[in-house]
Amino acid sequence: MDFSGQAVKSGMVAIVGPPNAGKSTLMNRFLGQKISIVTPKPQTTRNRIAGILNDEQYQIVFLDTPGLHQSRESLNIGMVKVAMESLTDVDIVLFLVDVSLPLPEKMKEEKRKELTAYFQQIKSPAIMVLNKIDQIDRKLILPMIASYSGLFPFKAVIPVSALGGDGVESLKNEILAWLPMGPRLFPEDIPTDATERFLCGEIIREKVFLLTGQEIPYSTAVLIESFKEDENRKLITIHATIVVERNSQKGIVIGKGGEKLKSIGTAARKDMEHLLGEKVLLKLWVKVHKDWSQDKRFLKELGF
Repeated sequence: MDFSGQAVKSGMVAIVGPPNAGKSTLMNRFLGQKISIVTPKPQTTRNRIAGILNDEQYQIVFLDTPGLHQSRESLNIGMVKVAMESLTDVDIVLFLVDVSLPLPEKMKEEKRKELTAYFQQIKSPAIMVLNKIDQIDRKLILPMIASYSGLFPFKAVIPVSALGGDGVESLKNEILAWLPMGPRLFPEDIPTDATERFLCGEIIREKVFLLTGQEIPYSTAVLIESFKEDENRKLITIHATIVVERNSQKGIVIGKGGEKLKSIGTAARKDMEHLLGEKVLLKLWVKVHKDWSQDKRFLKELGF
């Protein structure tokens, strides 16, 4: 579907890599706004999210994906499946790694094999992105480029700091060099294909990640039960349920006197108002769904 009437540099670019490599941060950096949620914890992203970068000369559709990792858990298997599918039907693959981790030659044999197995699934031109270069000595960057270049026929190996912005413009130019000419895939005025409901659910999930302990976020899902706009009052009322796996987790998310849930709600509401450009009335509930992360029917409801 041609949204512009003229051919431009246009295509899909999958951002893939291990958990916590900075994939969501990189996509948000390219877009100049927050589309994907970001936390310091690995495996924050669960679904594939498209972020659309528009220009007179191009349209790049970035796909932020869950981290590639080995797991036997039903939820995690679903997440990896989403990421693996992104390695095929795209125009370019950006494979991100965290430069603070060991170089390929210093990795455990099992980890190196896992990494190269992912590379073998790539069917499109691929660019290796060495992220978080602001955290290491610059003298180490050239040996890193040489090390990763030997693993796979990447079109380029580019060091960046997704957080600080270093190298991101060079990476964009490299993407444009490999992107085909074609019609725009989306209208020029939308930054993502995700619905407002989905993005609001992700915002709540991000606040749970940021405001609760180690175990809780991974046992949490968010369901947007209702999303109603009142144009006269310029108010959006959102009812959402935070789903946990055990009663003890419910108590932690609610907190003493409901304080933790109130903090989650307040932080989420502020981000939602920024996203939607309207006042938001957010009502949160916490519900126990025992072992939901192993319930295939419930996972299907979440999009896995």
